[in-house]
Amino acid sequence: MGFSATLSRNGRIALITLEGELDALHADDFRNRVEQAANGGQIDQLVLDMTDLTYMSSAGMRGLVFARQKMGEDIRIVLVRASDSVEQTIRLVGFHQSVVFSDEVPG
Repeated sequence: MGFSATLSRNGRIALITLEGELDALHADDFRNRVEQAANGGQIDQLVLDMTDLTYMSSAGMRGLVFARQKMGEDIRIVLVRASDSVEQTIRLVGFHQSVVFSDEVPG
């Protein structure tokens, strides 16, 4: 299955919509969108809509760590509608302390 990461902005919120499988083959696409969000002007939140994300490998997890590092501690990272398996993985590695889980896209 393929992957897409689409960036949009709403004021001071950057939204990246993720679809498909975030694996080693597609991790650079995700990192590129994070770079664009970080370099596109002042934001308060990075929102990752995971509604249609079907799989996330360890490379995807590294992408989340990259996003946290790139955004800095002052930017809130919100994970919207992460699947149970993705949320469980994030919690198992302790990264849940660096993000906020939500059922709705803020904003």
